[in-house]
Amino acid sequence: MRIRPRLLPLTAAALAAVSSLAFALPPASTAHAINGVAGPRSGDAGTFGPAASTSVAPGGNFDLSVWELQEPVGSPGSPTTIPSSRLLGANGFQDTYFYTDPRDGAMTFWAPEKGVTTPNSNYARSELREMNRDGSPANWSLAGSHRLNATLRVVSVTSNVCVGQIHLGTGGSSTKPLVELYYRANGDIVLGTEDSPSGGQTPHPVGHVAVGKTWSYTIAVSGGHTVDLTVNGTTTHYAIPSSFDSYRQYFKAGSYNQSSSSSTTKGARVAFYGLEVAHS
Repeated sequence: MRIRPRLLPLTAAALAAVSSLAFALPPASTAHAINGVAGPRSGDAGTFGPAASTSVAPGGNFDLSVWELQEPVGSPGSPTTIPSSRLLGANGFQDTYFYTDPRDGAMTFWAPEKGVTTPNSNYARSELREMNRDGSPANWSLAGSHRLNATLRVVSVTSNVCVGQIHLGTGGSSTKPLVELYYRANGDIVLGTEDSPSGGQTPHPVGHVAVGKTWSYTIAVSGGHTVDLTVNGTTTHYAIPSSFDSYRQYFKAGSYNQSSSSSTTKGARVAFYGLEVAHS
């Protein structure tokens, strides 16, 4: 049974000030419920409906119950993580690195060039990591159908930023991603596909959007052996090497900066108007 979307209450001021849809989608025929969406679906970049609220935390506009946030602060090698329980609702967590844009209601991620990183990366991030609704880390098999939809714009970027990933979970010792979707400062959109769990990545140019312009993507896995990427309605397909068969996976989305320096004012700021994940 499919339940109608629940519209969030909007103020007159919010309706006048912003132009992106905000609602939560309910469970469909999926292994995990679909996440909240604000703004147009993938392929509808630049088209907006009723406004999202600009006066609430991101959890007031998005269903963040199956996401955990990693921030570019904390102790060396151990970035701060914010569990989904703290992200939920209009009064949920927000700060300098993760907040609602007061102009248009976008869920905004800021990752400076200087910040705390994980042990396996030299770059800071403000990024969501997929979780299960019981609070355990998402960790799904390549079999079946898995989809991450997003509508976003890169507000600013020094060099390069990763805005979406399928990342390896359990099943081996590798800590690599399966795929990473990059946005470069010149507007090029590039998909990086991992060659093997040991490393090596092949870049695939998949589109071009000017900095500050809205666009949409879908990263999907079908049949266990193919990654299907759609950028603004154009779909390309990439075979998954058999060396990844033993690994389970999870999605990530946000601002994973791909350059570092001593600067805390340079970095990558990414605004999301839609975010949806589904499994079946």
